[in-house]
Amino acid sequence: MKITRITPFHIAIPYEHGAPKPIQTSGRERTTMDAVYVKVETDGGVVGWGEAYGFGACAVTAVAMAKMIAPLTEGRAFEPTPDGVAAFMWDLRRKTQSAGLNGPVSFGVSGLDIALWDIAGKVEGKPIHQLLGSQRGVSRVSAYASMLKLGAAEHLERVLGIALSRGHRHIKLHEKTVEAVAIARKVVGPDIPLMLDCNCAFLADEATHIAERLKPFNLTWFEEPIFPPDDYAALAHLRRIGVPIAVGENLGDLNEVKRLLDAKAVDMVQPDVCKMGGITELMKALKLAHDMRVAAEPHSPYYGPGLTASVHCLAAAPEEAWCEYFFADLAASPCGEAAIPRDGYLPVPDGPGLGIEVDEGMLERYRAR
Repeated sequence: MKITRITPFHIAIPYEHGAPKPIQTSGRERTTMDAVYVKVETDGGVVGWGEAYGFGACAVTAVAMAKMIAPLTEGRAFEPTPDGVAAFMWDLRRKTQSAGLNGPVSFGVSGLDIALWDIAGKVEGKPIHQLLGSQRGVSRVSAYASMLKLGAAEHLERVLGIALSRGHRHIKLHEKTVEAVAIARKVVGPDIPLMLDCNCAFLADEATHIAERLKPFNLTWFEEPIFPPDDYAALAHLRRIGVPIAVGENLGDLNEVKRLLDAKAVDMVQPDVCKMGGITELMKALKLAHDMRVAAEPHSPYYGPGLTASVHCLAAAPEEAWCEYFFADLAASPCGEAAIPRDGYLPVPDGPGLGIEVDEGMLERYRAR
């Protein structure tokens, strides 16, 4: 089977007015959720969909797809099987090594990998989690409500209440203050798992001070506390305070995952399917974490193929884990109901490939301008 065309869609979908939404990101109001969907067409008529990270990198990632990855892959043959996809992606990663093992080119490679797994599943007539050898018989995964930056106390309280009312029983904040954590713990109660993601907001000494103040709130994990995120020695030191540390969304490949785990820098590792090489590499990372007895909680702030790919990987993972769900209501869902949790769970699709339908007309309607 040959790849005949690769099309990236940089989309920007508005938040629904009056629904749960962030008030600002990096000092400005965020009004749209930006993403890069990847359509891969083949000479056999089978079409696959993937997703490449994402957010502020979208414009550059879309260019990397169109200008570098597409010319290297269009017209090339691949075998639509798990081994065939792995071999094709290994070759492509070698061909793109000079463009960086992390960043927009790697993000685009990840999106392509997801699309090729989608094609392989469609050819085989099996969902991806079955191709991955899932043994646990999982039909759904717990979706934790990953809040966007909410800021004001009354807004935080309101959105947390909405998440609880929709059945979410695991909550993650994207805030930078102990005060926000205190508000959240009061709202959700003592028993619901509560996490805090600071997006690398602090230097090591600042993070140490914050972690000490967070201890009374029984956090399940303190995520991305330190800048730079690859200061593994500082993270290992921070762990000694006793607040569980989670890191991994900035990892670019399996070797980076291994270095992080060898440094004993985390309690939970968080590789991202749309960043570090797609389904092929994420499954290796999950196995490595299992073998090294470190919990894995993949980073997955998506609403499309990236989210569904994460669900398939979690269904086939060696151990149970939660799926991140960015808690906001969008004006439209290009993947329909498959991308929306119900009662705090996301279904594991049982259709071939990713098991979702992407509304291409909707992608055209919300193309970023």
